[in-house]
Formats: sequence, C-alpha cells, structure tokens
Amino acid sequence: MIHKVGIIMNGVTGRMGTNQHLLRSIVEIIKQGGVQVTPSEFIMPEPVLVGRNEIKLKKLAELSGIEKWTTDLDSVMNDPAYQIYFDAQTTGRRADAVKAAAKAGKHVYCEKPVATDTATALELYSICEKAGVKHGVVQDKLWLPGLLKLKRLMENDFFGKILSVRGEFGYWVFEGHTVPAQRPSWNYRKEDDGGIIVDMLCHWRYVLDNLFGGVKGVFCLGATHIPERIDEEGKPYKCTADDAAYATFELENNVIAHFNSSWTTRVRRDDLLTLHVDGTKGSAVAGLRECWTQHYGNTPKPVWNPDIPNPINFYEGWSKVPEQENFDNAFKAQWELFLKHVVKDEPFRWNLLEGAKGVQLAEKGLESWAKKAWVEIPAIQ
Repeated sequence: MIHKVGIIMNGVTGRMGTNQHLLRSIVEIIKQGGVQVTPSEFIMPEPVLVGRNEIKLKKLAELSGIEKWTTDLDSVMNDPAYQIYFDAQTTGRRADAVKAAAKAGKHVYCEKPVATDTATALELYSICEKAGVKHGVVQDKLWLPGLLKLKRLMENDFFGKILSVRGEFGYWVFEGHTVPAQRPSWNYRKEDDGGIIVDMLCHWRYVLDNLFGGVKGVFCLGATHIPERIDEEGKPYKCTADDAAYATFELENNVIAHFNSSWTTRVRRDDLLTLHVDGTKGSAVAGLRECWTQHYGNTPKPVWNPDIPNPINFYEGWSKVPEQENFDNAFKAQWELFLKHVVKDEPFRWNLLEGAKGVQLAEKGLESWAKKAWVEIPAIQ
C-alpha cells in the first residue's frame, strides 16, 4: 500500500531549501521508494515547488526531476491534493503563509526561526492547534551523526555528571569585495530579519533542551565586526545585523554552556561546529559527523610551566567513537519522522511550540545584549 502525500514546498529556491530539503531529503525519499512504515506500506511524497522567481523554479524543476511548480501559492494552498505545507522562505514571510496554510487545513512543517518574535511564534502554534492540523519545525542538528554519537555516550553514562558544554560554531563569510560571499546579504541586515543571534540561538535552544537540559538563563554579547559587505548585485551595503555572538547559558542540573557563533572566524578545530562536553567521568568533542572521547582513566596530568615546551601531546589521549550504526542525512531523517506523524500519527515532539522556544531564546539573547545583563528564560506554557 502506498500513501501519496502532496507537499507544497515554498521557498525551496534558496540554498537550504534546495540542497537540504529538496535534493537531499524529498528527492532522496522518492528515489528510495518512499518512507517504509510496514513491510508492505510506504509513504510517497508528491511535491510541488513554489517560489516567486519563475526562472529559478524552472531550473530547480530540471535539476530535481520534480515536474510540478508554480508561482501561485494560493492555487496550491486551496488544492486538496496537497496535505502538507512546508516553508523555507525568509523569516519575515513565514508567519502569514503558515496562518494561511492552517486556515486551509494543511499540516505545517517549517524552517526556523518560525517567526521574528516570540508572540508571533506562539500565535502560530495556537492557530495550528485550533485548526487541528499537525505541525513541526526543523531541528536538524539533533540528527547529525556527531550529536547522535554524543547522545549514545550520555545514554550509557559515559560522562557521569555533566559539568559544562562548550560550543564553537562558524567560519569566515567573505565580504564580497574580492572573493564572492557564500551567504545571502539579507543575513547581515537587521531590517531584513538578519543576524546570527536570531539565526543560531534557535539552534542552540533545541540542542541544549534536548541533550543537556532546559535553558534557564542567558548572557549574550553580539557584535557587528564587519561594517560593510557587497550584495548579490555587486553593490556595497551597510551591515546592520550582528555577525558574531558570544553567549553563556545556565541549564537545569547546574550545567553551564557557552557558545561562540561567528561568521567572522577562521576555523582551526575539527569541524564547523564542535561541542565539547566535560563530565566527572569523561569528556567528548563532537563535530557534525565524528566524536572523540577521553575517559577519566586516560586523562593526562599536566603541570603549568610556560618556560618549557609542553611534554604532553593533548590529542593523543582521545579516542574516536567507532561507526556503530548508519546515519542518514539529518534533514531527511526528520522529514521521514514528520511524514510518519502525518500519515500514521506516530509521535513527533518537535512542534511549533518547540520552535517558539528557539525564538524566545534569540529574543532574550538580543535583550541581554541591549541591557548588557543576565536575562532569565521564563517557561513557555
């Protein structure tokens, strides 16, 4: 038996929508014959590509092999052949589209941030709940191989009591004067809902909440290190949004987390994102795909002496976690879970309320920066 599920994919001409959601998720699910739910039962996505640029849509249709596309969102929103509305537009466009989708009776799955402020994010959750539609938000990093390996270590009590988490994220985004930029210009304009605090603190909220404990408070300092960049048309523009953020979080169980997020840093670490977790029994460093551990018994005993070369090679005491299971693309893995949720009513806890928590942390991070103060994170009911 095949359950055909129509999906309105809005905003997939952008980098993330094209690569992660369309080509590496939905197209791959179609190629594999759908999502298997029983030995004889499959869920088959039937997407339609939606955007504002007809030329980009035509090229994307040719690239992906998805024949159906349109610039008329209303026409497919009112078409009963499509049960799911997916949104990968820029943040400022998302709320109105999600409201329209819920009104049309579509199940909603969307990128984060789900809105530009917490009040709107909670409104979207409430509207979808009242409309009786299922809803979810992309929280892709939970399915990264490196973080899944970290989670397995925690499940086996490798760390003992976890003391702290240190996250390092980022890379150098070229300004565009000589080398073309590798991120869209709107990311660096506050008036277009850009900024790394809004972008990344939503990620850190669900990573921390799901792996290490609920976030209780934050101190965040943002910065706009690069004042001018070059846009897609080759014109200079003033950067009005933050391109780096330095944030400390207090979690439940007295765990302290600190995350540096930057588009103005050059990488000298294992990966573009690394999480360093310290516990009483051992430590681990996880990247996007790999994870390294050091147990209490393998921990060296350094002595501070800056007058001589350090006799310890600190990398030698770490062991790489072996490949014990196969990991799929993180975005694809969550897509499959959401499709099972829609068709078979299987559990899916990463809903719009969880998305609102991410928006809340970003909002509180901006508040902390403005006040230069510690800000408590109230529970969202």
